Amino acid sequence: MELNVVNISGKETGAKVQLPESVFGVTPSDHAIYLDVKQYLANQRQGTHKSKQRNEIAGSTRKLYKQKGTGGARAGSIKSPLFNGGGRVFGPQPRDYSFKLNKKLKSLARKSALSYKAQDQNILVLEDFTFDSIKTKNYIALVNALSLAGEKTLLVLPVQDNNIYLSSRNIQKVKVITVDQINTYDVLNCGKLLLTANTVKTLEEAFAK
Repeated sequence: MELNVVNISGKETGAKVQLPESVFGVTPSDHAIYLDVKQYLANQRQGTHKSKQRNEIAGSTRKLYKQKGTGGARAGSIKSPLFNGGGRVFGPQPRDYSFKLNKKLKSLARKSALSYKAQDQNILVLEDFTFDSIKTKNYIALVNALSLAGEKTLLVLPVQDNNIYLSSRNIQKVKVITVDQINTYDVLNCGKLLLTANTVKTLEEAFAK
C-alpha cells in the first residue's frame, strides 16, 4: 500500500511511502491479537489486592458463650468469618497476573493489528519532524492541522524525542511512543495511527529480526 506523506501543517509534500507488505499486509490472526492484548492488560494489573484472614484479624480468641444450651448456633472466636468484622474466607491475596507468550506469536499479533489499520485506511504518514521546544500548543496545532482533534491518535516515532513526547503528554486521547514500545493494544485502541517516514523503515527492520 502506498500513502501520501503530509507535513505537520496537514499539507501533502508530494512524497509517497510504500508500506511494507511483510508488516502491513499480513493475514490478520484474531486469536494472536486476543492473546497479546490479554497479556498486555494482565501486565497492567498490580495484583496488590489483599483481605485479612481470621488469623490476621485483631481480636480475642476466647469462646463467646458455652457450646450447648443456648438454643443457637455453636460459636467460637469473634474472628470467625461468620461475624461482622471477622476474617474473610478465600479472600484476594497478592499475586502476579503476568504470563509469557511466544515471541513469534507477539510479532504476528502486532503485524495483524497494523494490517487491520492499513485495511481500514486509518494510517497517516507524516514527514519527519521535531519541535524546537516543549510546548503543549505545538502538539495541539499538529492535531488540529491534521483534522484529528478529539480523536484517539497514536504517534509512533523511530526514536525517543522528548520535545514531541513531553508536548503531547498533557493532551487527552493522544499517545506518543517509539517503535520499540509498540504493542497490539495501543495500535487497536487508537482511531488514527500516525507514522513518520523513518518510522515505517524502522518498523520494517524491527519486524525483520
